[in-house]
Amino acid sequence: MKESVYKSYDELPLFLNSELVAKVLGVSPSSGYELMHQPDFPVLRVGNRMVVPKEKFMQWVEEHTGGGVHK
Repeated sequence: MKESVYKSYDELPLFLNSELVAKVLGVSPSSGYELMHQPDFPVLRVGNRMVVPKEKFMQWVEEHTGGGVHK
């Protein structure tokens, strides 16, 4: 498993693309891309781009880990 390059919630940008989602979670870029296509994942579509608002991403992580995210 890859290690996240982000050490703090505050370091994240306001919107994350699939590459950033993968880096934050410490998974492969293809896994980040696949995750963003899951029906329950909080994706915002802007034209052809898919991004995730930071707040919604953190909420999703908390919901799927039992609250394991520390801000």
